[in-house]
Amino acid sequence: MKKLLALCGSIATMLLLTPLTILAAESGESSTATVPLWLCIPFAGLLLCIAVLPLVKPEWWEKNQPLAVAVWSLLFIIPFAVTYSAGDAVETVLECILNDYLTFIVLLFGLFCVAGNITLEGDLAGSPRVNVIFLAIGTLLSSCIGTTGASMLMVRPMIKMNSWRQHKSHIMVFFIFLISNMGGCLTPIGDPPLLMGFMRGVPFFWSLHLFPILIFNMVILLTVFYLLDRHNYRKDIANGRKPDISKAGTTLKIDGLHNIIFLIMIVAAVILSGTLPNLAAFQDAAGNVRGIRVFREVTLGFPSIIEVAIILLAALLSFKTTDSQIRTSNHFTWGAIKEVAVLFIGIFITMQPALMLLKSMGPELGLSKPLEMFWATGALSSFLDNTPTYLVFLTTAGTLGFTQGIATTVGTIPVKMLTAISCGAVFMGANTYIGNAPNFMVKSISDENGVRMPSFFGYLLWSIVFLVPVFIIDTLVFFL
Repeated sequence: MKKLLALCGSIATMLLLTPLTILAAESGESSTATVPLWLCIPFAGLLLCIAVLPLVKPEWWEKNQPLAVAVWSLLFIIPFAVTYSAGDAVETVLECILNDYLTFIVLLFGLFCVAGNITLEGDLAGSPRVNVIFLAIGTLLSSCIGTTGASMLMVRPMIKMNSWRQHKSHIMVFFIFLISNMGGCLTPIGDPPLLMGFMRGVPFFWSLHLFPILIFNMVILLTVFYLLDRHNYRKDIANGRKPDISKAGTTLKIDGLHNIIFLIMIVAAVILSGTLPNLAAFQDAAGNVRGIRVFREVTLGFPSIIEVAIILLAALLSFKTTDSQIRTSNHFTWGAIKEVAVLFIGIFITMQPALMLLKSMGPELGLSKPLEMFWATGALSSFLDNTPTYLVFLTTAGTLGFTQGIATTVGTIPVKMLTAISCGAVFMGANTYIGNAPNFMVKSISDENGVRMPSFFGYLLWSIVFLVPVFIIDTLVFFL
């Protein structure tokens, strides 16, 4: 227990980044970080802007998000260039943008476009029972087409079904918990961290071992959701709000169904991005992935170029072959993807020092038990990108000298340890709006469609109240 508390303290120090802890870390004699901790201040500042400004200066924030992102990014880039060199700064930023952000935002863009061209029409009214069924279907669908794909496909129908209700923000919060995060744990297609594990030797279907944990969590969360939704449903009925029950309530019609072909194209592109780098044709003599050299060691790999090309082609064909009336019916706008694109390029750039610190400190955190890996991976995945966080702790586990378990390119990892790392990265991305990209997109689309979503801290409170107890139960049942 003492070890776990010490670990939590280390994680909290890295995440909070207050001036006092920064000074203490800089003056400590045993610091092994290769990057000064104060370089993480722009990342913390941008996160605070995302959390606070929509509450205190909403109109200013809506108009000036690009300015805020540019300022905080420069506040990292310039000191980094001064501390190291301009070349190092350019190399770090280009590496981040070309090999992380580019494929990330293109994937989101493609899924956003294709899902926006599919509409679900019918006479289903959002009741507790119907909402539970939709959440369950969407959660399982996430492992087939990814958490982003399932979120973009299901978010508008869910909002439409419940448009008659006043108390509905909780519906979209649980939507993020389940469809945008937990549901992606069963395949490498479901969530990028698992794809990275597949690229490093974890068998493609290994993550199906997480099915019992997913079902366990679904039962708990859907039960809690049903009770909460029933309470709010009865409140809406008592206030005189009623759904349209003139029909039987069983008719469903899907328009733009041919776009499933383009969703499959995007899923295939993601799978190719994980398999092509392992083929000899895409490797040079040293085993590095072939690509276009941009600057110093920054290379845009051919597998990434192929992935981007396929996804953009799928998005283009989707728009060319779909009637614009479907997008009108979906209340389709570019606002959500624009906001995500702007904010996340700043997050990706400014979080680089935090990732560098994590990589340098990861092997020295003393993590050797599944429950420690579960909470360490999850806590950092809540605020940093869960893919590099997963890779750091996967690599850490691979260096611990285990001889039994799953053989990967980073070492042999016990099944229970790999399960803990995978669940921590995928599940706890639901803890904050920035823990996983679909979270913020669902929030933006919900806001656009009149659903009053919680603020950054408000959503964090929801996750503390409803998710953290589930994760504690997971620890006791699966990771001790």
